[in-house]
Amino acid sequence: MKVTNYTVILLSLFILGCSDFQKALKNDDVAKKSELASALYEQGKYRKATQLYAQLKETYRGKPQAERIVFFYANSLLESKNHVLAAYEFETFVKAFPKSQKADEAYFLMGYAHYLSSPTFSLDQTETQEALDKLQEFINRYPESERMENANSMVKELREKTERKGFEIAKQYNTIRDYKASITALDNFIADNPGTSFREAALFVQFSATSTLAINSVYYKKEQRLNDAKSKFENFSRLYPNSKHMEKATEMMNDIEQEIRTFASN
Repeated sequence: MKVTNYTVILLSLFILGCSDFQKALKNDDVAKKSELASALYEQGKYRKATQLYAQLKETYRGKPQAERIVFFYANSLLESKNHVLAAYEFETFVKAFPKSQKADEAYFLMGYAHYLSSPTFSLDQTETQEALDKLQEFINRYPESERMENANSMVKELREKTERKGFEIAKQYNTIRDYKASITALDNFIADNPGTSFREAALFVQFSATSTLAINSVYYKKEQRLNDAKSKFENFSRLYPNSKHMEKATEMMNDIEQEIRTFASN
């Protein structure tokens, strides 16, 4: 394969760049190290920049330059997709420099880094809750911030994720036919999340569990449970008359009414 002069030049520049970076890592000249870190950051070479900023952070600890170094170190970590460490470094920044002109942005980016670490709803939501806490802290501190719209959007998304997690856990009791546990868990879910977008589905699943429990109940508990199921249906149909679950709910309610008539006749 023919190697053009252009390719040779590019390869030479790459090798030279790598050489400069390695020298800077081992060099005690902090001015050159800082200059190269800034250049790498501007070029979008964040992984290399983080290595230099990590060294500079220790060198300038307690000095005026530390404010700038810590912020760019944290942002380089964020751009490198090292979200957990980035969140930690932004928190370090806001604690060390609470009056910085970058404090607003750092608080937001701290929450954003946790937001990016939030896993899918089916996994443990500890990091999601941490993201919610940090973003809410930002919202409370900087209500006039230009980043408020983005912060509120992320909070909404994260809350829906935690609510879905809670709903799926509660619904699981119905799946395994532990209907009493399902009814209680869904009661708690609805009470804890009054504005949730899963309220309609939760009320339907709860009615389904109540209905099944009532129909299969022992005689001395049956009347009360049938009436409970009827009450659940009336509440659901009043709140969501056009629900996509209404056809199925009506079928179940017909069964409940038949059971009530049969029970009364006996």
